[in-house]
Amino acid sequence: MSISAKQVKELRDATGVGMMDCKEALKEADGDFDEAVSILRKKGQEVASDRAAKEADEGLVVTALSDDASVGAIVEVNCETDFVARNDEFQEFANRVAELALTERPSDLDALKALTYEDDATVEDELVALTGKIGEKLAVRRVDLLESDDGRIISYIHPGSKLGVLVDVEGDGDLEEAGRDVAMQIAALDPIAVTRDEVPEEVTEEEREVAREAALNEGKPEHVIDQIVDGKLDRFYEDNVLLEQAFVKDSSVSVQEMIDDAGLSVNRFTRYALGD
Repeated sequence: MSISAKQVKELRDATGVGMMDCKEALKEADGDFDEAVSILRKKGQEVASDRAAKEADEGLVVTALSDDASVGAIVEVNCETDFVARNDEFQEFANRVAELALTERPSDLDALKALTYEDDATVEDELVALTGKIGEKLAVRRVDLLESDDGRIISYIHPGSKLGVLVDVEGDGDLEEAGRDVAMQIAALDPIAVTRDEVPEEVTEEEREVAREAALNEGKPEHVIDQIVDGKLDRFYEDNVLLEQAFVKDSSVSVQEMIDDAGLSVNRFTRYALGD
């Protein structure tokens, strides 16, 4: 049967699929709009299945904040190539998923994928459909929510959207400006905890054992081993604990000194680097 340009355009507007694919789907469906939509969805599933074994190492890290900045969401959405990561549809999908995570607050990744994306389609359905349109493996890899009790959540996305940070700060100072400095610090130096008390015990013990073994291998006297180990552990904390790190904008002061001067405190943070 003859398929009109108007029918193709309507299907294109509804699905976002290319004109030729829409025309072929309408032909296969004998002009039935709903059947054509179903055909295009099945095609997306076939493409997703074909690409399942591919590596999706590129993509975007995106965030979304509530109007009062009390809650933030961060998600990582993956694709196969950086070219697709710059695709408008892919970026729109990633940002929409972050907004859904913010408003619906899913308990985990599976719950996020089960959320309604549009009409009767879930996030997972839209992911499959978009895979069919773009022709690459796509994935929503992880999601986190950060909520502030008495302060605000600051969001920082590094240029290129491959690295993002949410940080919970509070205090009487300029939370936005100083909080952004803290977020950029976290992005740049990748601390493992806010304070040394929050460093996992297994990490501390591993560093202690490495330092002890190195001192013994260097032939240091037994009576100074503990002192050497404590010194190396202090240096590890200075490099890896946020408040003890040298401030990236002024290495003459620590982050602790910077936030004290700025009148704020840091409660917690989440850092996503693409592929971590």
